[in-house]
Amino acid sequence: MRISTKGRYALMLMLDLAMHNTGEPVSIRDISSRQGISDKYLEQIISTLNKAGYVRSVRGAQGGYLLRKAPKEYTVGDILRLTEGSLSPVSCLEDGEAACSREPYCVSYIVYKKIDDAIEKVVDGITLEDMVGWAQERSADNYVI
Repeated sequence: MRISTKGRYALMLMLDLAMHNTGEPVSIRDISSRQGISDKYLEQIISTLNKAGYVRSVRGAQGGYLLRKAPKEYTVGDILRLTEGSLSPVSCLEDGEAACSREPYCVSYIVYKKIDDAIEKVVDGITLEDMVGWAQERSADNYVI
């Protein structure tokens, strides 16, 4: 599994919203400035997050985006699956089912399934709230993911 730029930036965007979760909307321009990411690229990612119901858009001069839920309710796995699709290390594990007729006899399948299970355990066990805590431990002004 390799996480693309889109997945990494989606995590950065969601973490930025969580770090600035004051009840006031956060503008894409502010996130872009803090994270050093093109606002055009962030707009594409925020559109995906908005359509999925992860963020809420506030229109107007003081508009921007807010998380729809508390940071503890978003997992890294949720965000990555939305932006990356499957996190499975091989295609035969996508959609949670073996896609190969050789699966009952395939020793490699056992290895790939263990890798897949480990990835899922990690990404589903980390929340945005965890990441906010880690960012605050490392210096709230200079967090990077």
